[in-house]
Amino acid sequence: MSLQITESNFEAEVLSSPVPVVVDFWATWCGPCKMISPIVDQVAKEVAGVAKVGKVNVDEASALATRYNIRSIPTLLFFKNGEVVDTIMGATSKDNILARLKACM
Repeated sequence: MSLQITESNFEAEVLSSPVPVVVDFWATWCGPCKMISPIVDQVAKEVAGVAKVGKVNVDEASALATRYNIRSIPTLLFFKNGEVVDTIMGATSKDNILARLKACM
């Protein structure tokens, strides 16, 4: 299961993470977000121990969405050493997420 990321744990879970992190910016009312949610959860299981996968609800963490200039959802940000190194906007495949994550490692 994906990690729930909030404004209060973002620093520790994402920016200070020793492993790459994929952050899914989503909302409950977003249809494409619901489509990729199970895919994101599958990726989280597959990469456990070598990377982290988390989700940010943009309605509950609007400051994070603003900080990272999230204009449409779903948006996946790939972090390495606290920096955004890749972005996927819109629904995508599990293979694409895994390939982009592998490139971050």
